[in-house]
Amino acid sequence: MSRLPMLSESAMTEAQRTVASEIAGGPRGGVRGPFPAFLRSPELASRAQKLGEFLRFGTSLPPRLSEMAIIITARAWSAQYEWYAHAQLARKGGLDEAIIQAIARRQRPARMAEDEAVVYDFCTELFERHAVGDSTYSRAVAAFGEHGTVEIIGLCGYYVMVAMALNVAQVPLPPGEPSPFAD
Repeated sequence: MSRLPMLSESAMTEAQRTVASEIAGGPRGGVRGPFPAFLRSPELASRAQKLGEFLRFGTSLPPRLSEMAIIITARAWSAQYEWYAHAQLARKGGLDEAIIQAIARRQRPARMAEDEAVVYDFCTELFERHAVGDSTYSRAVAAFGEHGTVEIIGLCGYYVMVAMALNVAQVPLPPGEPSPFAD
């Protein structure tokens, strides 16, 4: 059971009901993941869902790459629910299963397209060093421009916040879903 489960409609304030309705009526189609926790602060929930909507559905990156950045983030934080949700979306977006499984094992995938290698190296370096070196940065800008590179930073940052909320709230995996990580 989550520490911060979904509030019943009768327990919500008007502001919480409004934000919950906005989230459920948007492209997510429901209030799940970090949003039951975020609803405790309706203003945070509102702003987070709008930023998340852009990062999930509106960046210049194809889903294969944006979801790759998200699952790298989920793995860096061992956020099981985030991984559960976004590994599926990575597969649907066209990311190879071998890449997904290598990331789950905290290993550099053996075979990646060049754009995938850039995303992997950029995100991994950012999480390991809390910075990105000149060579990695230059590769990202060459591949995605400054625009896309900043969006990768935004994906990592937003999904760290999501991972923190999921981990603190102890959002469980769906019943019967095995842990995606060995550790």
